[in-house]
Amino acid sequence: MKPLLASRPVLWFLFLFNLVVAAAAPFVADGAQAVLTAVGMGVVSMGAGVSLFRTRRKPARRTRAAVRRT
Repeated sequence: MKPLLASRPVLWFLFLFNLVVAAAAPFVADGAQAVLTAVGMGVVSMGAGVSLFRTRRKPARRTRAAVRRT
């Protein structure tokens, strides 16, 4: 289950879906339920966003041999 949750498409889904729900919660629910829903979904969304940021693809490093060939 851990590799599935760490895959980039799943992280993007978690990030975007939870962000939308967090933004829409105050308009759908009232009072403490809206606040707690927005905060909870926001935390999950930010967690997925941080994971996306940490696992972003880094550009390939050019080795000295590759630089000499060009």
